[in-house]
Amino acid sequence: MNMQKIMQQAQKMQRELQSKKEEIEKETFLGKKEWVEVTLNGKKELISCKINQEKCDKDDIEMLEDFIVLAMRDAVDKIEKEYQQKMGAYANMIDGLM
Repeated sequence: MNMQKIMQQAQKMQRELQSKKEEIEKETFLGKKEWVEVTLNGKKELISCKINQEKCDKDDIEMLEDFIVLAMRDAVDKIEKEYQQKMGAYANMIDGLM
């Protein structure tokens, strides 16, 4: 194998990884915990936060804040799983390549 062919393969892999990353970034991910629901995009940015007010009492604000944190983590976990599924072994390497 010559060096130019290796470089071409590396560039092809980098383009494919970038394409998969962009695909994930366009998706939305829903995280749910109890009466809290959050939606994040694939960049792990919060898009929306919904609270089921029928189940929430004003005295439960501290617990509600905890549920928001847990719902966010749930959505971020889903994004990470999507990266793993779409990029497999390369998912952890992408930040170093971009």
